[in-house]
Amino acid sequence: MTDIDFLTPDGRFQLHRLPKRERELLRAWDAADEYLLKILADEALKIEHPLICNDSFGALSVGLHRFQPLNWSDSFLAQQACRENLRHNGIAADRVEFLSSMQLPAAGIRLVLLKVPKSLALLEHQLISLKPLLAPGCSFMIAGMAKAMPASLWKIIERTIGPTKTTRALKKAKVITVTIDPLITALKNPYPTRWKLEHSDLTLINHANVFSREKLDLGTRFLLQNLPQTSGPGEIIDLGCGNGVIGLLAAQQNPEVLVHFVDESYMAIASARENYAQLKRDTALAQFHVSDGLHGFAEQSCDLILCNPPFHHQQVVGDIIALSMFEQAARVLRPGAELWVVANRHLDYHKKLTRWFSAVELVASNPKFVILKTSNS
Repeated sequence: MTDIDFLTPDGRFQLHRLPKRERELLRAWDAADEYLLKILADEALKIEHPLICNDSFGALSVGLHRFQPLNWSDSFLAQQACRENLRHNGIAADRVEFLSSMQLPAAGIRLVLLKVPKSLALLEHQLISLKPLLAPGCSFMIAGMAKAMPASLWKIIERTIGPTKTTRALKKAKVITVTIDPLITALKNPYPTRWKLEHSDLTLINHANVFSREKLDLGTRFLLQNLPQTSGPGEIIDLGCGNGVIGLLAAQQNPEVLVHFVDESYMAIASARENYAQLKRDTALAQFHVSDGLHGFAEQSCDLILCNPPFHHQQVVGDIIALSMFEQAARVLRPGAELWVVANRHLDYHKKLTRWFSAVELVASNPKFVILKTSNS
C-alpha cells in the first residue's frame, strides 16, 4: 500500500496525489521535499510568507502552512491537490495563497523554495521573472531529485540569479542554495516563443511550459494530417490542448462549431487563447478551460473530442493522465460521438480504450504513431 503519511519537522500529514487512482503506487511527495524541509528546520531560517514554486501535490505548502506560503505554479492539478490535502488535514484553506504561472508575485520576496520543474524553459522563465522581485538578503533554495537536475540547471541559475552551493545527495535528492547577485540585472525573458505554423498563415505563441514550444510535435502533425471533417453547429473539445493548434484547425475547418480548449496548464490555456485570437472568428465560438480534464463538463454534451495525451505527469513517465482523460471522455461524449487519439504505437492504447468504449478503430498509422477513433453506441 502506498505511504500517505508525510512526516515533517512541523508534524505528520496525510497527502494524496491527483488524479486519484484506486491502487495508487506513488507517493504525493519525494525525497527532495523532505530534504528541503529538514534543511529549513536545521538551519532555523526565518520563515514568513515563503514563495513556494512548483509544489507538485502540496507537500511543501501543507508542511509549511503555518507560515502562510504563496503557492506559485503552472499546474491547476497540483494546486487542486494542495487544496484537497489542506482540507483532508483539517487546515484552513486561507493558510495557503495560490497564484497561477501567468501572474507575478509581489516584490519584496524574502524566501523562495523552488522545486525543479520538468521543463528547464519554465525554470528559466521563473528565475528571470523573480530576480527583480527579490528583497535584499533573500534566501533562495532549489530542490530536486538528482536524476532530474542536469548540469545545465546550475548554468541557468548562476546566469540569472547568482552563485550556488549544493548539498551532498540524500536519498538521491539535492538542495541548491543560491546567493543573490545584485550585479545581475534583469535579463530579457525569451518566453513566450513564436513560430510560423507550416502550411498556414498562423504564428503560434507558446509560453514557457507548453509542450513542443518551438515546432509542431510529430504526433500532433500526424493527427492534423488526418483531422476528421466536421460541418454545422456542434461542440468539439481539444483535450490537453497545449498551444491549441488542433482546436484551431478544427475551428478553421468549421465556422459554426464551438471549440473548447482544455488543459491543466495555465500557460497552455494562455497560449491557446492568444493563438485563437488570430482567427477571424466569433469569439463566442471558443471557450477556454484550465481544469482537471473534463470535470465540470455535462454528461453526453460533446460531439467530438480530439486528444494528443501527455505521456508523463510532472517528473513521472506514464499513462496516468491519459487514462483519466479517456474515462472522462466516455462520460462527456454523446451516444455515437467520437474520441480521436494520437499516440505512440508502443503505448497499446487500442486495448486500454476498450475499458470505456465499445468501438475502437485504427484510423491511420505510421512507424511511430497510431490514430485511434472510439465511440459508444
